[in-house]
Amino acid sequence: MNPVQPAVEPLERMPARVRLRPTMSSDLPYVVSLEQDPENLPFITPWERTQHEAAIRFPDFRHFIVEGGAGLEAVGFVILVGCRNPNQSLELKRMVIHAKGEGFGRATLRMVKKVAFDDLGANRLWLDVKARNARARALYDSEGFLVDGVMREAVKTSDGFVSMVVMSMLLHEFAARRSGGLEMRA
Repeated sequence: MNPVQPAVEPLERMPARVRLRPTMSSDLPYVVSLEQDPENLPFITPWERTQHEAAIRFPDFRHFIVEGGAGLEAVGFVILVGCRNPNQSLELKRMVIHAKGEGFGRATLRMVKKVAFDDLGANRLWLDVKARNARARALYDSEGFLVDGVMREAVKTSDGFVSMVVMSMLLHEFAARRSGGLEMRA
């Protein structure tokens, strides 16, 4: 019996372009508003504004505004942690896209992988996702992330405890996907 392969979105069918730009202090009201949006709250643990301010300044973090579409308007934000990790293990701490269903999440994730492996020299890019976040888990799976394990009932929420699924991609897996035309070129 052959395992079912995840659906893969070829690069040539990518949505309107996206780019990442460093988050500025003036962007923080937008960032905080995305985290507080009732559509996003079930899937993230929001930060205080001061945590975002620290992430903008601290060299081990990369905090980006995601701009997308024809006019390159803000469509979300991304936070990477461990940019100076001596083990070259980089965490995708948070990715919040407000323009859902338009392909910006997939395009952003591909850009994040390129930045992590090509620009920041990561050997491992990892993330954790709430087990109940089926949409995000499907995206990460289809983009080549593998499940490392599950942290059972790791996060307390208003309706009980939620398990976290830890997923990762290694540099050699990214390189293989790139060779197969599934990732952006360097």
